[in-house]
Amino acid sequence: MYAVIKTGGKQYKVAAGEKLKVEQIPADVGAQVVLDQVLLVGEGESVRLGQPVVAGATVTATVVAHGRGEKVKIFKMRRRKHYQKHQGHRQGYTELKIDTIVG
Repeated sequence: MYAVIKTGGKQYKVAAGEKLKVEQIPADVGAQVVLDQVLLVGEGESVRLGQPVVAGATVTATVVAHGRGEKVKIFKMRRRKHYQKHQGHRQGYTELKIDTIVG
């Protein structure tokens, strides 16, 4: 069984037992998180598509860790104007382990 969920403005295809990194969620490590924005649930040949979400479908996950991603370097320059700007950014993430898909 698999599902397509929406969290943090992005969509992810998940199955039970998988680990994935999503935008940071305010939850403690080891806590259970219920993701209720399930856009699609599929099992074998049968697929249930939501309008926009599948009614009654939920995905339960456990928070494994929090962290910060790789650094993205930003460099801005205006030629002939003696302007250069260096900047960096590290986006925070939450690592989830998918426990169950109820659909």
